[in-house]
Amino acid sequence: MNSSSKKEIVLDRQTIQKRVRELGNTITKDYQNKELVIIGVLKGAFVFMSDLVREIDLPLVTDFIQVSSYGSNDSSSGKITLVASPNHPVENRHVLLIEDIIDTGTTMKWLASHFSDQGAASVRICSLIDKSERREHSITIDYAGFAISQGFLIGYGLDYNEKYRNLPAIYHLTL
Repeated sequence: MNSSSKKEIVLDRQTIQKRVRELGNTITKDYQNKELVIIGVLKGAFVFMSDLVREIDLPLVTDFIQVSSYGSNDSSSGKITLVASPNHPVENRHVLLIEDIIDTGTTMKWLASHFSDQGAASVRICSLIDKSERREHSITIDYAGFAISQGFLIGYGLDYNEKYRNLPAIYHLTL
């Protein structure tokens, strides 16, 4: 943050924790008796995912994928680059993709197609933040934590130039 930047709280820690618990309970009910593979989209989803999996009362496998569509910009370039693939096979398993924020939908559309093409039994999406103001692709967010329409968000895994992921709440950053 430079000297003219400021942050304003959007979601406090308690509000986030309560919603993560609710999402975990719903996911637990929806995936009873299914082989669940939870795949977090690095780097942003790691904080949300670590809290979420502890609220899911099922045997599950966790893994990660890393893609890039932003670089060091604050908006998506629209081009998806696969940086790191999951280690666990997804064929005939139910995949739940975990993302910190979905705005344009470009990355999630690509990832859902990618795992469907690999033979996943199902692919669903869970995102802490549904930010539809810049949505370019029609996608279904099966488990959405919060709908926030405006502003550049940081904290709880969300970053600006790789900084601020460690903040315990979510803030609007004004540059």
